[in-house]
Amino acid sequence: MKAEVIAVGTELLLGQIANTNGQWISKEFASLGIPVYQHSVVGDNMKRVEDIFEAAHSRSDVIVVTGGLGPTEDDLTREAAQKIIGQELMEDQQAMEKIALYYEKNKQTMTANNRKQSLVFEEGIVLQNQEGMAPGQIVEHDGRAWIFLPGVPSEMKSLMKSGVLPYLQRSYKLQSDIVSEMMYFIGIGESTLESKLSALISHQTNPTLAPLASEGEVGLRITATGETGDEAREKISVMKETVLEIVGSYYYGSDDVSIESTVRDLLKKRGYRLGAAESLTGGKFIEQLIALPGASTVTQGSLVAYTPLMKEKVIEVAPSLIKQHGTISNECAETMAINAKRILEADVAISFTGVAGPESSEGHEPGTVFIGLQIADERPSVYHFQFEGSRDKIRSRAVKKGYELIFHHIKNL
Repeated sequence: MKAEVIAVGTELLLGQIANTNGQWISKEFASLGIPVYQHSVVGDNMKRVEDIFEAAHSRSDVIVVTGGLGPTEDDLTREAAQKIIGQELMEDQQAMEKIALYYEKNKQTMTANNRKQSLVFEEGIVLQNQEGMAPGQIVEHDGRAWIFLPGVPSEMKSLMKSGVLPYLQRSYKLQSDIVSEMMYFIGIGESTLESKLSALISHQTNPTLAPLASEGEVGLRITATGETGDEAREKISVMKETVLEIVGSYYYGSDDVSIESTVRDLLKKRGYRLGAAESLTGGKFIEQLIALPGASTVTQGSLVAYTPLMKEKVIEVAPSLIKQHGTISNECAETMAINAKRILEADVAISFTGVAGPESSEGHEPGTVFIGLQIADERPSVYHFQFEGSRDKIRSRAVKKGYELIFHHIKNL
């Protein structure tokens, strides 16, 4: 079986509304073992809607269409589908009565175009809309199931749960579940991860593996099918163990876990409290940690000092050090970390100094970043990076790199 989801509405293409419906429908279908092969968004144009419907008819068995069922002239879903399905449209009496009652209760005059919302295909299965006006419907035609739903998420979800999902379970032999898990790795690039897992990826069948790069880290999606969800999850578990044997040193968590929450949990496990000294990052590092529940058990605070004078006064960096080495240097980053650990009475201290841009500073190009780190009684370490991108991206990359460094230093303690 191949399923497809089509969203109709120019507002989606303009970015005025996010297309969350497609994501939600795909998740529900995956739980039933129905693979979704295609997502499309089309504007309110008859020719374009007709074209995308014809393409869907040629390639998919189950076609879900959201949106375009309203009362206005640019609501074209029914009319465009009619050319393929070939059935007459008729008013659904129950839906029409509900629409009329709404206007009566609100003491408003119902305009004639509102009758359009009650139109359904003559041989369709009508899904009465308890959350809004336009009904949904399922039309079986030429061996395919066409499912038409309102675009309003609450209405769409209600009709999916009450009508569409039960229909699919009755009508098709859904003997498999699709389950996915996202594994997250940090400190390794996408190409390197893929290279290390190349033997697994090239021979993948069930489960399948898909590396996905994001800012400063890499995701690996494992997807499995099984006759039950438990069977699919067991397949994922076996594959996950194999993956961890190869690249487990870079793995920090799965699904809803973030590197920040992983670091928080590691700090808590070790009984460590963290402090920071931030120049370049301006408090972004500690803000991301404090945003997490339970941060108060592992966080001392951050000393934010942007100018050389504030580094002297707040972080107690010696004027002679700044004069000799500058604030954007190994020596300054190391001193910032050492002093932050002492001043904040922390077990782990991290420091950030550098040039976010757009202009150079102290002879260093934008993207120059020094990160200092001291953990417990270990000797402090300083790391020098050269990041690319905008001012905001450089600062964000520095923050992510800071969490990466802490993670790799304390995970095996």
